[in-house]
Amino acid sequence: MSTDEGQGSLRRMLRRLTASEAEIEAQELRRESAEHGGVPAGQCRRGQVVSVAGRLRTVVYTPRTNLPTLEADLYDGSDVVTLVWLGRRHIVGIEPGRHLTARGRVAVRDDRKVIYNPYYELEPPK
Repeated sequence: MSTDEGQGSLRRMLRRLTASEAEIEAQELRRESAEHGGVPAGQCRRGQVVSVAGRLRTVVYTPRTNLPTLEADLYDGSDVVTLVWLGRRHIVGIEPGRHLTARGRVAVRDDRKVIYNPYYELEPPK
């Protein structure tokens, strides 16, 4: 091992020791997202068809007079993409803490990235 490699691994170890729990979690989610072939949510732009992978932070049923919706915030360590299923009250397996990969076209609503009626694959529970 060269001196540069030793210093690099020492820096990584020190960074992990001084990083907050949230920073370590975000780094782990970014790594897992890349392993599943996901595009980082921070790089998604309106109109792109993307595949994003991460963990669901929140799942909310929003009763509307005409059309109920189920909304879930997917966090991949870089940003959040809101997944919206129109006309749904509940989907088995869509719950906070669950890992999944979602595919669809990115839209922007209230300055937030949104994918309407995404195709999705649930990861096995850990």
